[in-house]
Amino acid sequence: MPTGVAIRDVRRQLFDAAERVLLRDGPSGLTSRAVTAEAGVAKGVLHRHFEDFDAFLAELVLDRAGRMDTQAAALRDAAGAGTVVANLTAALTALFESVAVAVVALIVFRDELRHRLRETWPAGVPILTEGAIMVTEYLTAERELGRLAPDAEVDALAPLLIGTAHLLFADRTGDRPDSVAVSRAVTTVVGGVLR
Repeated sequence: MPTGVAIRDVRRQLFDAAERVLLRDGPSGLTSRAVTAEAGVAKGVLHRHFEDFDAFLAELVLDRAGRMDTQAAALRDAAGAGTVVANLTAALTALFESVAVAVVALIVFRDELRHRLRETWPAGVPILTEGAIMVTEYLTAERELGRLAPDAEVDALAPLLIGTAHLLFADRTGDRPDSVAVSRAVTTVVGGVLR
């Protein structure tokens, strides 16, 4: 890229490029050179905007976790409509068909990234934690509407759903589970508290 040419929204351009590389090549293929090449910018661009590559990756993970707000709002708004199983199946599929599985693998893969994330994210894996919060809020709303048993332990059910869905989608190179498999898993977890 020629010098002196302004790049609009360089952070977004680099984050989107990193996501594409991560989805295509996995954590081992995600390097600063791969990201800048994918973004079509000079390698120095990344280092002008971030302290180092792990700082960039931490910002990427937190950015992607923050993007879940829209999905969480949509799931909360679905409370009382459709079926609980169908709503959860759609939400979990959307979550884990996104970059979430690859981000979890990235966090596991890079020790320094985990260390950096602990500075601002004290517990859990950001994407999975946000997912559990999203599901907890939804299940709480459904319980308040009477579609779940009044004694349903939503704080326990939400991480069970996130963990189960993560296991279903964990093999990013294999076939993705279909909606029937996800629905079956959701039904197994919440079936006993549905009303």
